[in-house]
Amino acid sequence: MDKNWFFADLHIHSRFSRACSKALTIPNLVKWARVKGISLLGTGDFTHDVWLNELKELRPEKGILWYKDDKGEFPFILSSEISLVYTEDGKGRRVHLLYLAPNLDAVDKINAWLDGIGRRDYDGRPIFKISCRDFTAKMQEIDEQIEVIPAHIWTPWFGVFGSKGGYDSLTQAFKDKRDRIHAIETGISSDPPMNWKIKDLENISIVSFSDSHSFWPWRLGREATIFKIESTEMLSYDLMINQIRNNSFIGTIETDPAYGMYHFDGHRNCNFSCSPQKTRELGSVCPKCNKPLTVGVDYRVEELSNNDADNKNQKLFYRLLPLHEIISLAVGAGMNTKRVWSIYDSLIRTFKTEFKVLLDASKEELLRVVEDSLLVNLILKNRIGQIKVEPGYDGTYGKALMEESDEESFDQETQKTLF
Repeated sequence: MDKNWFFADLHIHSRFSRACSKALTIPNLVKWARVKGISLLGTGDFTHDVWLNELKELRPEKGILWYKDDKGEFPFILSSEISLVYTEDGKGRRVHLLYLAPNLDAVDKINAWLDGIGRRDYDGRPIFKISCRDFTAKMQEIDEQIEVIPAHIWTPWFGVFGSKGGYDSLTQAFKDKRDRIHAIETGISSDPPMNWKIKDLENISIVSFSDSHSFWPWRLGREATIFKIESTEMLSYDLMINQIRNNSFIGTIETDPAYGMYHFDGHRNCNFSCSPQKTRELGSVCPKCNKPLTVGVDYRVEELSNNDADNKNQKLFYRLLPLHEIISLAVGAGMNTKRVWSIYDSLIRTFKTEFKVLLDASKEELLRVVEDSLLVNLILKNRIGQIKVEPGYDGTYGKALMEESDEESFDQETQKTLF
């Protein structure tokens, strides 16, 4: 990792969003962001007044909110997610948008506008009957520096390209405000190469964030964007937004897209999943219940892909599973068990952050800490995206799988690619 790399996770939630940990507090987020190796977090949920009041206790400077504890200061950018549910062109639309705000004044104006058209007190990610186009237009009117990013764009239920209520292009969704969309978020079920197939996404930034509902390190920062910041003293909202708008950031951290909950097609209740090819053979009907399958991300990407797509802005990306997942696979114990935590803690004590373990630590360094060749080989395979994953589907996460070759040491050619 370069010393100027700055890992940011700008899409998270607070304890006031549905299905989120009730222990999600600013101190907990900061503690585990440091462990993970994250240098900047989004606040999440700034439309919720209780959470916003906590955020207003932080020190603002140049569009950044700074939390201070005995280890120093940690930065946040004001971020939130909104759920837009409406009807357009005779079709029900459901789209989640992530948006970033330059200061608390802009946040207060956003919240005042939302109060005039609905409620935002019941959930950290409130639902409004607003179109993508109209929401984006209003954000531009409030402040030109507000950044709107379509969230997890491929997920079936709430992605802008999702199979259940999405669109076939950004122009179709945002109309005359298409030029205000500078970036899209991959979501866990897709990665940059999948998005490079889409002609509509040429010349647009492809960012990744976790959409985390807890502070645990197998959720927080599982996807992140790598910015270039020479020092934290230079950090500002404008600097971050300009890198997004100019597509000048370094790259992204991605999970294997098969790890995502909606990569393949299927029915969770029927315990059935399948590839896009099989879905077409089945006529998109579940063979167990004879109801329409939940069509996942892989199918939808194929549906919208273009043979003439030519994305010239391809960036560095790492396809990584969280360290807890790798340790769990190696030792055959659950991610949140004492055995896995013991190994994780020993690695963090030595290497300081999870990203350092996942991206930098050499084979020899790792063996000195854990003395487990299987685990070390899995960490190194993970670094080059070679852990096999059983695809997730219909709200079920994918599963990392052990292969016979994992028991063996890397061959010399593979080691050369790593060191």
